[in-house]
Amino acid sequence: MSTDAVTTAAAPPDLTMDDLTRVLFGHAAFQYLNAACELGLLDVLLDDPKLTKPEIGQRLGLDERANDILLLGCTALGLTKKTDGRYEAARVLADMKDNGDLQRLKDTVAFEQYIVYEGQLDFTESLRSNRNVGLRRIRGTGANLYHRLSENPELERVFYTYMRSWSELANRELTRELDLSGAKHLLDCGGGDAVNAIALAKANPHLQVTVMEIPATARITKRRIADEGLSDQIDVVAGDMFNDPFPSQCDVILFAHQMVIWTLEENTHLMRRAYQALPDGGQLVITNSMSNDEGDGPTVAALDSVYFASLPSEGGMIYSWEQHENCMREAGFKNISRKQFSGWTPHGMITGQRS
Repeated sequence: MSTDAVTTAAAPPDLTMDDLTRVLFGHAAFQYLNAACELGLLDVLLDDPKLTKPEIGQRLGLDERANDILLLGCTALGLTKKTDGRYEAARVLADMKDNGDLQRLKDTVAFEQYIVYEGQLDFTESLRSNRNVGLRRIRGTGANLYHRLSENPELERVFYTYMRSWSELANRELTRELDLSGAKHLLDCGGGDAVNAIALAKANPHLQVTVMEIPATARITKRRIADEGLSDQIDVVAGDMFNDPFPSQCDVILFAHQMVIWTLEENTHLMRRAYQALPDGGQLVITNSMSNDEGDGPTVAALDSVYFASLPSEGGMIYSWEQHENCMREAGFKNISRKQFSGWTPHGMITGQRS
């Protein structure tokens, strides 16, 4: 039986016409957010609130008409607030600046704009054919998005900048909630640019960490680890986690933001490989976004699933807690436990033990 059960959210209220309008023109709403980030509107108003419309236009270098459009949309959407002819950023944005999350928001916006947005045009066809049709919009020959990124250096930069920011949102709690005091060696499968490995290594100086990544990404991983001065504590193995042997001597195996990419069958396959590689008493850890067991949210999980359906690989979505736990059981793990993280993203952690 799982512990730390996730509280079921209250059912959303009935859809109103205003709600429907925001969905209908949601693509335009996002473009206002992207423009507010790229043109510097958020920075200007957060650094110097209570500016007039002409003052904002001058700061941003926008002609009057363009400035009118930008402020009309941002104010109607609540990104900005107008009082007595003067504008300020929404309180939630000011809070994000205060707690250091504003840049993470910008990184996420850039990821949506330059990687996700175009591919989502194929969402319906992706559902109809049950495959990632939107990948056709990313130049390259790789079988999935991750193998094509190295062929698109600017997209690669945007992607890994975003993944670092998205992971950092969860790592605050991962490092606090994951007890590694008795662990010796952790394997981070598909660890990207080592954002998770670095956070866990710093929080657990006694821990040895290995990151397993595809060769095209391993170069980025090694560089980032070296920049952090952690090459003695973290090493990198270039390989395919679906086919190549897992490094030996690891008593914890971590899949961070991986189980949302693949089908449930592929997830179970990876978990079985982890089970075979772990010693008795070894621990499997999954951390990523989760959806409710009831299949009714949260909203972020639902909206993020459009990306996983359309682009990265031929499988994946923001699966429910229960689906991940079922895969763990099929792979042989016992003592399965779940922990929901706080914050506006639906991140959480599930652990299981080989026994």
